[in-house]
Amino acid sequence: MSIKKSPLLILALINPEKSLDFTLQQWDLFVRQARRSGVLARFGYILESKELLTKVPVDALKHIQSAQTYATQFETSLTWEVRCIQKAFEKLDLPLIFLKGTAYAVADNIVSEGRVFSDVDILVPEEKLADVERALIYEGWKSAHLDAYDQRFYREWMHEIPPMQHVQRHTSIDVHHNVLPKTSRFCPNPEFLLANIIKVSDKNAWVLAPEDRVIHSATHLFHEGEFDHGFRDLSDLDLLLKEFDSLDDFWDKLLKRAEELKQQLPLYYALRYSSIILRTPIPENILNISKQWLPNTFQRHLMDWLYCRALMPNHSSCELYWTAFAKWMLYVRSHWIKMPVHLLVPHLCRKGWLQLTDQKDH
Repeated sequence: MSIKKSPLLILALINPEKSLDFTLQQWDLFVRQARRSGVLARFGYILESKELLTKVPVDALKHIQSAQTYATQFETSLTWEVRCIQKAFEKLDLPLIFLKGTAYAVADNIVSEGRVFSDVDILVPEEKLADVERALIYEGWKSAHLDAYDQRFYREWMHEIPPMQHVQRHTSIDVHHNVLPKTSRFCPNPEFLLANIIKVSDKNAWVLAPEDRVIHSATHLFHEGEFDHGFRDLSDLDLLLKEFDSLDDFWDKLLKRAEELKQQLPLYYALRYSSIILRTPIPENILNISKQWLPNTFQRHLMDWLYCRALMPNHSSCELYWTAFAKWMLYVRSHWIKMPVHLLVPHLCRKGWLQLTDQKDH
């Protein structure tokens, strides 16, 4: 895809200085693109880091600062939520391993600046799930899914127990024992993940190693079938790769871990589309090595067509022809790679029936 045809949001993230040349009409469109994509506050922090924020027109600046204020309030709430979860873990003698957005925050990664999300994700050994669930229930969390099918769906097939919600704060926590469903043929060995964690606080806060954080972000994005936050997640990968690039042997470790965890394909897509869409500076030899993970040329062209539509900013002005169809195709793909046919067909039939009858589903 040509940079000249890129949405304003992409142009600005690639080269923040370019935004200073926007007209007021362009700023209006940019703010709507960034807000819908969940990166407006993030862009404000990027401008701040380059000492450019004060040069933004006042009409646009107030929207950026408003998003930053909300993100700051969210960060305060998240800090309190982390402490509450740490309290629940006090009697468990288990490392409290945070994933995704919470991990970025407790590890103080650049990607956490301005990032807002809906729930806290943690990783625990599968054999400790019952102990963790009891500890969380004792501290006020309860399962958000009481339907018998949903309970079986999560506990037998997925990589997490049913999401839990606190009865007073209404905050949500997802307790994972892996990063992909048990039913997926790409499901990694969780012991490999647990053996490579890093402690970031004396108050029991752990995260995955840098290379595993990137791989998990890639796995989450390129195994999912919904793309409301797809562009933000691609921006996450862009910032993580830029930050970790300075670490010793990072790229070699990243490639090695992808093979150990059976996540070569999602990492290939992460490297390819972050470099194509956001111009992430990835060493040429790393891109060349990762190409061997793609089965054939036809699949590369097909996935380019699909992902270069699905991963655009979440705004109508950024849609290309057939974007809705591309997202539907990737939605079908996400289910195909998560579950074998004998489980997938009944599951999709149930989901379709619930939608037709206007009932709630997970």
